[in-house]
Amino acid sequence: MKSIDLATNRLALDPATAGDLRTTLSQDRQGGLKQAAQQFEGMLLHLMLKSMRDATASTGLLDSEQSRLFTAIGDQQMALNLSPQMPLGFAGLIEQQLGRSTKGKRADDGAGSSLEAVQSSQRSQYAATAAAQLAGAGSPRGVPVSARAGASPGAAVVAGSAGAVPTGPREFVDRVWPHAVEAAAATGVPPRFLVAHSALESGWGKHEIKASDGSPSFNLFGVKAGRSWSGPTVDVQTSEFVDGVAQPERAKFRVYASYAEAFRDYANLLRSKPRFAGVIGQQDGAQFARSLQQAGYATDPMYAEKIARIIGGASLRQALAT
Repeated sequence: MKSIDLATNRLALDPATAGDLRTTLSQDRQGGLKQAAQQFEGMLLHLMLKSMRDATASTGLLDSEQSRLFTAIGDQQMALNLSPQMPLGFAGLIEQQLGRSTKGKRADDGAGSSLEAVQSSQRSQYAATAAAQLAGAGSPRGVPVSARAGASPGAAVVAGSAGAVPTGPREFVDRVWPHAVEAAAATGVPPRFLVAHSALESGWGKHEIKASDGSPSFNLFGVKAGRSWSGPTVDVQTSEFVDGVAQPERAKFRVYASYAEAFRDYANLLRSKPRFAGVIGQQDGAQFARSLQQAGYATDPMYAEKIARIIGGASLRQALAT
């Protein structure tokens, strides 16, 4: 299969694409750069589609959060598929720039890093588009700062990766929203529900689990490190409820490299464990919270109520408002 076909026959947000691009680079460096350049051009085409979509009224009987989500995904995929067939003329220039930035480096080193940046930019661009349709919660077009026109895609990711404590709910939402949108596409759960869950577990990012050296663990969902986990861990003093009474406990928790990795692992946890079947695709906030508790996500008897309170609360609504 030609390298160009790889991008046009895959889901736009398929996380395996980055690995396939790296493989293509190691085998055909020029072909890999061409493919990356076409993906950049696809992002530009997606911006055009988004502008056209924003200029069209979207009210109607079939208008809903779910329909807007699938429309956003469809536009992203359409842009990716059309970019090789209807080139705007930028791909060649981008290819040259990528070639210069990786000149003298191993194909699986510098060029691979550039392609990972492409994938990160694509996910952030998708998040910016989907956020405009999905933020909801009191404002049909509420978008966090990181997803607004004029904001740099991925800026929230960089800020979150710095490890600084968020100043409030708005800054926390700005950091995690693109990753929540990506996890929402994988689980069928509205992104604001996932943000609410992470807000409860991390205290809106102010009580995020820290590694032994004080660095961030990026573990926003309080996921423990069981026997199946082979990554880094950190021992933390926590509490578990026994017969309704909180008991101190020392436990190992997973350590991630970024918020993006934390959300992907969380989405995979929900999808891979049969006990979370009631959570997948859940569109009701209160039922989403109850399903998590019934599945044994936490022992706190008030856990579901706390999540539901955040989902319907003013803090999240204001953080998502324009």
